[in-house]
Amino acid sequence: MRLIIYGLGAIGGAVAAGLTRAGREVVGIARGDRLAALRERGLRFRTPLLEDRVRFPLVEDPAQIEFRSGDALLLALKTQHVEPALDRLRAAGWTSGSIFCALNGIESERLTLRRFPNVHGVLVMMPASYLDIDEACAYSHPRHGVFESGLPQGGCDEDDLRFAELMEVGNIGGFAVEDVMAAKTGKLLLNLGNVIGAAFGERDRDDGDPAALRAAARAEAETVLRAAGRPWREVGAADPRRDALMKQGEIAGARRAGSSTAQSLARGVGDIETDFLNGEIALHARLAGVPAPINAHLAALGARMAREGAAPGSADLGTELAAMRAAGASV
Repeated sequence: MRLIIYGLGAIGGAVAAGLTRAGREVVGIARGDRLAALRERGLRFRTPLLEDRVRFPLVEDPAQIEFRSGDALLLALKTQHVEPALDRLRAAGWTSGSIFCALNGIESERLTLRRFPNVHGVLVMMPASYLDIDEACAYSHPRHGVFESGLPQGGCDEDDLRFAELMEVGNIGGFAVEDVMAAKTGKLLLNLGNVIGAAFGERDRDDGDPAALRAAARAEAETVLRAAGRPWREVGAADPRRDALMKQGEIAGARRAGSSTAQSLARGVGDIETDFLNGEIALHARLAGVPAPINAHLAALGARMAREGAAPGSADLGTELAAMRAAGASV
């Protein structure tokens, strides 16, 4: 199975590096300065236990790849970038090969299924980052992370088993599961706090407590998901695989910028995935006819900070809490 990796950020870069170091064939799709840096210098891959610079084939567009029978594709973009990428993939002639959606949130599988038949959800548990243009850092050991894959409609198939085996080769714990979307919904609940940490930081402030807001956003989301009939499975710190496979470590000289949302603000990319995290809860609430003022406001806050180029931690928590209360939130 040759793996084509569409998106070479922290997650896609770590997968590409792990497989390349193991001698497996990958092709990366990247754009702009990231592509230029990786072509010139290779990918600097760092973990608590190793540092390596790896090289693998790179293209700017899937039309530059000669697809083969048996190829699989890993989508490792942000959800707001998925639809244009899928359009380019279809224009390049991709038809029925397996596509594995390794993105936060629960919308990318639906977007992909509109265009392609062989789609798999992937739960990603991998603390990873990149701020320097040619690097990817994965902060856990002995494995770089844990991936679960399965069919969006439930169950799993032979492609999921092959994908899990491939991830194991790349030093990522691979699991084929029957309920991947419940697991991804569980991670969605964890990711609701991403914008809170990105906007306000993680510590108590004179103008409010980010931890209390995080708890309120999750409680609101659980109410919404129950009203929408959307089940979830917990995938947080209590998961025993985290202790066995994902011990957290430090990387000398590596800057940790928090969640993927905080990293997007730090890089000043101009867009953010919050519409598919907190905004997903707002969507389910509106469809179910129940309120979600906290998550709706947080989605709008993330979009505004990205649009204005705001730095991580620069939002005024007191002001935002007052706006949420005015919209009916108990925070």
